[in-house]
Amino acid sequence: MRAATSTAYGPPDVVRVATLPDPVPGPGDLLVRNRASTLAAAGVAARSGTPWFARLAFGLRRPRYPVLGGEVAGEVVAVGADVAGFAVGDRVTALTRMGAGAHAELVVVPAGGAVVATPQRLSDVDAAVLATGPLTALPFLTDHARLRPGARVLVIGASGCVGTAAVQLAVAAGAHVSAVCGPRGLDLVRALGATEVVDRAVRDVTARDVTAHATGADATTGGALYDVVFDVAGASSYRGCRHLLADDGVYLTTVPSVAILARTLSSVRRTHGRRGVVAFTGLRSAALQRATLREALALGSSGALRAVVDQEYPLDRIADAHRHVEHGHKAGTVVVTLG
Repeated sequence: MRAATSTAYGPPDVVRVATLPDPVPGPGDLLVRNRASTLAAAGVAARSGTPWFARLAFGLRRPRYPVLGGEVAGEVVAVGADVAGFAVGDRVTALTRMGAGAHAELVVVPAGGAVVATPQRLSDVDAAVLATGPLTALPFLTDHARLRPGARVLVIGASGCVGTAAVQLAVAAGAHVSAVCGPRGLDLVRALGATEVVDRAVRDVTARDVTAHATGADATTGGALYDVVFDVAGASSYRGCRHLLADDGVYLTTVPSVAILARTLSSVRRTHGRRGVVAFTGLRSAALQRATLREALALGSSGALRAVVDQEYPLDRIADAHRHVEHGHKAGTVVVTLG
């Protein structure tokens, strides 16, 4: 089989397509012919070894997992002897262990892991996208945010992989969503339902001078306090956003820091007051990941959640995909197609 491999940390060119032996499924495994995966910021961190905490997961001196990629969308080509509930030819969507191994034409996944049947209405590309951003946004917004109709939600990094999912989920919950993104994503997040849109190149929403500035057809409300500030890009800090939070507001971030980890630990038992939370969604149990994956695909199949594709790259252009994501100008999710 062909796979994208990287055996050392470095720039995008360290990722190369190589021919590897076909993997062999164990008694409790499925062998899936992968058709689509994705590349997001976590994949770039796993390849580059930056920021520092990425190496805690992916290897201190060199990548522990030479084949990257966390999402699999394709069809089952072999079933282990102890597997029930899946058959050869079934279309499935799955998450790999530690977000590795999916940028390959054949992938082994545990049948008891985070793997579900792909709804008939979804393409493999759509399924892979829905298995990415929503898998992060859903736990943050359902487990840690008090979303309710009329809640005020600020999403920083709203046009990216996780951000587009967060905007849609908050809008679906009846929240009033303010979205911050780069110029390329303004129309996109507006189309996804954001009430207010801020061009990050024009205004810093975390500045204490909150005088409203027009951004296209929209303007942010000066002095607004938010029930939820969700920074999906690691572009802010709890300290920098605390003044934006309502009395019971929560600051959520996907990018840990010493300060936010301490704040998370100090607020574990709290039910009231401003809070800062970082969550490691990849450490959730297989059962919880499977349930979230099934929910995300169901929302996509029903039309309640749109799979937003920025660009598709074939496996042979995997280094170009890394460059594109690393530069941070995408609007939606970058897809890696295989086969």
